[in-house]
Amino acid sequence: MSADDAALETYMLAAMRLAAQADPAPGRLAADAMAALAMRLPGCVVATPADLTAASGARAGGKPQMHRFEADDTTLDVETTITEGRLEIAGQVSPPPAPDAYVEVRTPHVTKVRVPSADGQFAVAGLPPGWVSVAYHRPSDPPVVTRWLRVRA
Repeated sequence: MSADDAALETYMLAAMRLAAQADPAPGRLAADAMAALAMRLPGCVVATPADLTAASGARAGGKPQMHRFEADDTTLDVETTITEGRLEIAGQVSPPPAPDAYVEVRTPHVTKVRVPSADGQFAVAGLPPGWVSVAYHRPSDPPVVTRWLRVRA
């Protein structure tokens, strides 16, 4: 753990003690906060939600939910669907990715890595429903990361 990570952990635990009005903070709260801290991507660019006009899902299964995120000159379109109790993600990176680019579809329990197609498409199936975030790793720039989405059946 770096000195910056240790300082961040100290500040976060102090904030939890204040918010919980308990010292020490409840064990489950501290454990969940530390798990969330471990999932961050230092140096990333957090993409902001953007308007999606006239978007519709393109896949069968449950009702798809479309999300668009933008950062710098990068757009991430993410479609989430629950099919037979499992989460499916289909997405597209724009502009088309460089050859060494890859996408991480992250949940608190599982991370799946995909290399997008030449036109930027990627897909992941079989994830547990719940929280999901997409991180697009670019070879010469910091990763672009979506906010966490909660997807339920």
